[in-house]
Amino acid sequence: MFGKDKNKLFSERKDSERSLISETVSIDGVVNSSGAIDIAGLIKGPVISKEVVIKDTGSISGEVEADRVEIHGHLDGKISAENVVIGSTGVVKGDIQFANNLRTEEGADIEGYIKKTPTAGKKESRSAGDFLFSKPKEDKKVKKNGKQTSVTNKETEALV
Repeated sequence: MFGKDKNKLFSERKDSERSLISETVSIDGVVNSSGAIDIAGLIKGPVISKEVVIKDTGSISGEVEADRVEIHGHLDGKISAENVVIGSTGVVKGDIQFANNLRTEEGADIEGYIKKTPTAGKKESRSAGDFLFSKPKEDKKVKKNGKQTSVTNKETEALV
C-alpha cells in the first residue's frame, strides 16, 4: 500500500510531534514528554517536557521544567526553562527561572520571583529525567558467608 514511501514516512517521523491535553482532560500526577505539550485541560503535578504551552483554558498546579514555556492560562508553581513567554491572559503564581529570554505581554499577571540563571531548563537539571529508562538503585551487602545480596532503595537511577 505504501510501497517505497513507507520507509521514508517512518524515517522522517521525529519526536517533535505535539501532544494535546484537551479541555475535558484532568491529570493528577507527573507528566513527562520528550516532545511538545499543549495544555488546555487541568494538570495537578509536575510537567517535564521539551516545550510546554498552556492554552487560555489550561491550568497547571505544579512545577514546569522545559526548554520553552508559553503561558496563556494559569500556572501555580515554579517555572524552570531556557525561554519563557507569558501571554496577556497568562497568570503565574510562582517563581520563574530562565536561562535565555523572558517575554511578558501587556496584561500578564506574575506573582513570584524572577531569576535569570544559566542552568534553568537544562536537561541535566531536570528532576524526572528519562523515567522510562530508569531502574531501582541497588546496594550490595556482603554477608558473613561471603555471598553478596542486593537491597533495592526507593531512589532510582537513570540509564543513559
